[in-house]
Amino acid sequence: MTCEISKIDVWTYRVPIENPVITSFGAMHSRPAVFLRLEDRDGCFGWGEIFANWPAAGAEHRARLLIEDVSDLVLGYPLEHSAALRTHLTERTHIRALQCGEWGPFAHVISGLDIAIHDLFARRSGLPLARYLMPGAAMSVPTYASGIHIRDADKMIEGSREHGYAAFKVKVGFNLESDSRAVIELCKSLGQSERLFADANQGWYADEAITFLRALDGAPLGWLEEPLPADAPIADWHRTAEVSQIPLAGGENIAGSAEFTAAITSGIFGVIQPDVAKWGGLSGCREVAIRTMGQGRLYCPHFLGGGIGLAASAAVLASVGGGGLLEVDANPNPLREAFGLWNEGESRGHLLLRDKPGLGILKLPEQLKKYETLYATTASI
Repeated sequence: MTCEISKIDVWTYRVPIENPVITSFGAMHSRPAVFLRLEDRDGCFGWGEIFANWPAAGAEHRARLLIEDVSDLVLGYPLEHSAALRTHLTERTHIRALQCGEWGPFAHVISGLDIAIHDLFARRSGLPLARYLMPGAAMSVPTYASGIHIRDADKMIEGSREHGYAAFKVKVGFNLESDSRAVIELCKSLGQSERLFADANQGWYADEAITFLRALDGAPLGWLEEPLPADAPIADWHRTAEVSQIPLAGGENIAGSAEFTAAITSGIFGVIQPDVAKWGGLSGCREVAIRTMGQGRLYCPHFLGGGIGLAASAAVLASVGGGGLLEVDANPNPLREAFGLWNEGESRGHLLLRDKPGLGILKLPEQLKKYETLYATTASI
């Protein structure tokens, strides 16, 4: 059955926070999100989320980009299957993105739309999204607690343990000497079944990353994420990987099917981490996940946003299986918590997917209204 979208709604949110989320390249002083809803001519709908963490004004910009520069390519376009929209929009927005040089924002918008159209098609089929993507998919995925600044690691890891997590990721990339000492001490403090990862957020050049890795020689770190800028010379990546006994991870700042294929086959990365709200949506990231696992690499979706994108990331991970973990930000975020992905008191060491059509989300939680910014609008035919 052909599907035609007749209405697009978009909402932007921004939650002020007391403690900024700090990375090696900057700090988030609020938690933003862009949620969208597609509706077809038969009244069926689907929810999506667009990447909006950076820059500071990214949420409002992405929402306007969707309505004012992309919606005309979505409304009324006949779709035979859920992956067709991403292909159509990638082709039709090429010149628009080229004209302004905003490849990333266009990719973010297309990703959010791809999530929503998959939710819509899964809802029409009466299947949970994971089982729409893969019949028989597991309805539970393992998780790890992320977004933990190295300076706060002792306290935040203990709090994460209390919520049921047994794997944790700390942010490094601030000071080579103190970061390495802290990671070594954290490794020593792990329980028998616990794991630790580290994320430098593109904070070093090759010589600095190699210094860090050598200082950690023998430490049981599960992976080191983005030790170099994603666009660092390939020779620097190879030089870093050659000295590392720790698997290197990356993918949140890779965009494009060919670029992911190059990363997967390069021999550099042990862990590949695309973000469903940033590039590719569900269709692109699932293709990357399958290729990743086919090469014997680990697929662990990156995500640090709101509840819709997290639920979509879980669905992709469940649909491909393997030993990957779902990233869950350990910092407070009402734009995630309002969706009730976990029941109160439930262990967060796994996420149980909803046994309802699509993502299982019927409407936006009422408690989010107080965080709406000035840009919330509709395009329709």
